[in-house]
Amino acid sequence: MDHAKQIGQLLEIGPKQVSSVIRLLDQGNTLPFIARYRKEATSGLDEDQLRRIIAELERIRALDSRRNVILASIDKQGKLAPELERQL
Repeated sequence: MDHAKQIGQLLEIGPKQVSSVIRLLDQGNTLPFIARYRKEATSGLDEDQLRRIIAELERIRALDSRRNVILASIDKQGKLAPELERQL
């Protein structure tokens, strides 16, 4: 499941809106800028909703990063089986 869909389901916000927010953030836009000047791109999400999206995105990306570190460590030890990789 992609991040936008996962966050959208969790926060009960449309995945297209979440995708727009993620895209704007990845382009270097700040929360105040998005909230004030990009309402059309986010379909009118307010600052609180944007903050929750940002917090969840940071949490998910941190988990992804940690998962990759763990996978690399296990692989370096030569103990990474395909089944274990799928489970992680």
